[in-house]
Amino acid sequence: MSFDETEGIIHIRGKVENVLFQNDENGYCVCDVEDEGGELFTVTGSIPYISVGEHLELFGRWTHHKVYGRQFSVERFEKILPTAKNDILRYLSSGAIKGIGPKIAQKIVEKFGEDSFDIISNHPEWLAEIKGISLTKAREMSIDFKEKAGVREILMYCKEKFSPTTALRIYKVWGTNGIGIIKENPYLLCESIHGIGFKLADEMAMENGLDKEGGARIKGAITYVLRIFASRDGHTYISRELLLDSTAKLIEVSEEKISPYIDELAIEDKIKIVAFHGETHIYLKENYVAEEYIAKKLLLLKKTVLSIDYRNVTAFIEQAERQNGIQYAKMQKRAIEEALMNGVTIITGGPGTGKTTIVKALIQIFKQMGLRCGLCAPTGRASQRMSEATSHEALTVHKLLEAGPGTEYDIGTVFEKNEKNLLNKDVIIVDEGSMLDIHLADALLRAMKPGARLILIGDIHQLPSVGEGEVLNDIIFSECFPVVELNEIFRQAEESGIVMNAYEINNGRIPDLTKKYNDFFFISINREEQIPEYIADLCVNRLPKKYGVDPFRDIQVITPTKKGPNGTRNLNAILQEHLNYKSPSKNEREISALRIFRDGDKVMQTKNNYAHEWQRGVEEGKGIFNGDVGIIKDINEVDRYAIIDFDGKVVKYDFTSLEEIEHAYAITVHKSQGSEYPIVIIPMTKSAPMLLTRNLIYTAITRAEKMVILIGDKDVFCRMVENDRQIIRNTGLCLFLRSMGYED
Repeated sequence: MSFDETEGIIHIRGKVENVLFQNDENGYCVCDVEDEGGELFTVTGSIPYISVGEHLELFGRWTHHKVYGRQFSVERFEKILPTAKNDILRYLSSGAIKGIGPKIAQKIVEKFGEDSFDIISNHPEWLAEIKGISLTKAREMSIDFKEKAGVREILMYCKEKFSPTTALRIYKVWGTNGIGIIKENPYLLCESIHGIGFKLADEMAMENGLDKEGGARIKGAITYVLRIFASRDGHTYISRELLLDSTAKLIEVSEEKISPYIDELAIEDKIKIVAFHGETHIYLKENYVAEEYIAKKLLLLKKTVLSIDYRNVTAFIEQAERQNGIQYAKMQKRAIEEALMNGVTIITGGPGTGKTTIVKALIQIFKQMGLRCGLCAPTGRASQRMSEATSHEALTVHKLLEAGPGTEYDIGTVFEKNEKNLLNKDVIIVDEGSMLDIHLADALLRAMKPGARLILIGDIHQLPSVGEGEVLNDIIFSECFPVVELNEIFRQAEESGIVMNAYEINNGRIPDLTKKYNDFFFISINREEQIPEYIADLCVNRLPKKYGVDPFRDIQVITPTKKGPNGTRNLNAILQEHLNYKSPSKNEREISALRIFRDGDKVMQTKNNYAHEWQRGVEEGKGIFNGDVGIIKDINEVDRYAIIDFDGKVVKYDFTSLEEIEHAYAITVHKSQGSEYPIVIIPMTKSAPMLLTRNLIYTAITRAEKMVILIGDKDVFCRMVENDRQIIRNTGLCLFLRSMGYED
């Protein structure tokens, strides 16, 4: 055992004696190791495909677990295959190689001794000489052995740059070819492996001696810049000038040397160069393909829908009015008419304008017409709310399309419903349409059969989608399809301060904050450092005592930012201590110094995971999605898992999967999109100018069902209402639609 003062870590050599736990997906394991002095200790960390009998060089630190005591936490390691006959026997007997158990291992070692590994790898046919091993089985053993050897090689090659988990991702994507691919072109790491940025890939390239002005580096930088503008700003394309300037600054190479490689990437069909009205638009290929297909399919739906006689439409509406005992308003009737008569219809409007009434009428009429209707929304909470409001099953778009994981690390999502396996729905109604990005819209349209109707319902004044594009707005501005904007607030909604003030904000007027409402309150506090404790008091004491509400289920704090005193990070820490304080009776799991989960915590899933299995009573299913909110019911330190309840869907999380989870006492406005909560509390404090906008405060306020409480600086609130600045996204869907529609 040695201590490296320069790196502050301990170096230990030892042999694996027992594997207590192992996760093949991410490599995390718990094992007992005997060091060179004969001391046995427990090791935790990411050591993929660990097996009894292997020799390890471990680099890490000693930690103390409250249940298990002293443990060695691995930061990096090296694996060494055993060489002694007895150790080889233990390794093979452990099940490390598929098809080899203790009896077969004994026969192999007895016959081949210290050459056993060489025989398995290079002469598998010799194994078939042993009774009980067929030639086919011998070859399968050899393949499995070589695959694990490939993982070891990548782990060793990448040990100075990547964690074992990231190295395992590389192997899962490229297999045993990973090292060769990295050596030849490290920039492919940015494109193919989640979590690896250009800077790290560039360091590896320079160490490998790649030319600073060579094609691999320049082309890698070009595609990286395009991806950054897409993921960060929502652009589906950028101009050639911006691409050249940004790439030149990133890699410090002249624009003249970069320019030819843009054209070369286009020839290789990795990017698309499109000219619209004298301007050059440069796309990542997948973004171009998505926008082009969306435009083509929307226009196809417009052409192929079966026409309905207007007199029949009127009769259907009148019948629905009689059956429901109501009379639809003028714009509601028009929305229903357009949806019945057209292949694509857009219906927009804020809260209280009767969108749900229209959806219920359409479901009823389409059923009478003998048409099968599918309801969906981009998020789980939005689809759940749609189901409750219409008494008709609504699914997430992902569930409607039967999304599957593909591989854990791929960029896209695999959908069972697609062009070759179409949905059996004649009508698709999508709520919260403003949240559709180009890739989700593309997937939905690919699964729709020609002749089906698409009805998009949304609020164009809310924040745009998190992903690339601005689908709803582009469709509206194309003027290729009927758009009905609902602007009449109905009588029951006129009594709501939430609805009326949202309407005022949407029109750029500052609400009268002195007016008394039962559901809209502004608490003025100018010192922002006082706001978190006041919010905590509201959640813990005032609101529960006055209204009998549950602070976990009924109250949601929504804030513009993650940083600062009133950002999600600080608010979550404070609210956790007030609502779910530390106690000896509560188990905890420390993810980092700033993130500790404990029994009873309110948490949110932060990425789509189609592999998570859940159970709700006798019902079983798969998939927990970005934005789903749940409560930690149990943290099991012995077996290293947590149980989380997402509105009745109970999921078992291995500890290594908790990186997908964040505390959800406070969430950002962007994370709240598509959801509604009984009571919403919004801190009003100074933040980055891009976050203090009208559509952001409008989106936050309209998340509240029964009450909204704004707390903080009135001047900040007023500036947000007055600031109609919106970040303009470069999107081409509108241009595609107009050019294709004109050609038709």
